[in-house]
Amino acid sequence: MTVTIRRAVADDAGELAIVAAATFPLACPPHTTEEAKARFVATVLSEERFAEYVADGERMVLIAHDTDGQAVGYTMVNFGEPADDDVRAAIRIRPTAELSKCYVLAGHHGAGIATHLMSASLEEAAARGAAGMWLGVNEENARAQRFYAKHGFERVGAKHFLVGDRMEDDWVMEREL
Repeated sequence: MTVTIRRAVADDAGELAIVAAATFPLACPPHTTEEAKARFVATVLSEERFAEYVADGERMVLIAHDTDGQAVGYTMVNFGEPADDDVRAAIRIRPTAELSKCYVLAGHHGAGIATHLMSASLEEAAARGAAGMWLGVNEENARAQRFYAKHGFERVGAKHFLVGDRMEDDWVMEREL
């Protein structure tokens, strides 16, 4: 499949929110309630929030479109020192960037889109001066862990991630750029 990847702009916020609403639940552990998923999407992955993310100079959002021009995936990279104490203690490479989000619509899994998004995110972070990249992935999300390991990330620690009222356990993974 041919895919076009570019930096997202303000006009992409609606498409990004649609993709996020469809893909975020796929990364949640089985015990996550529908209410918790919906609340997270509404508060963190809304069109308004994506407009903020795209405008934020300390973030970079990449969007992937298929040959029909439909948004099929995205990544978000956060630059700078992590705010989380557990992450700061776990990561070894500085300056760093966080791969905060890496999602592709389910109907497009296996088409190489995530690999293209990952490569573009790594290149952009390195061009911005990051020496390493880290991410958090739910400890129960084996598929994502395999994908990240395939792209050079290794587990270096753990952190917590709040979804709804439940604190989830994430692995912290890192790689050199």
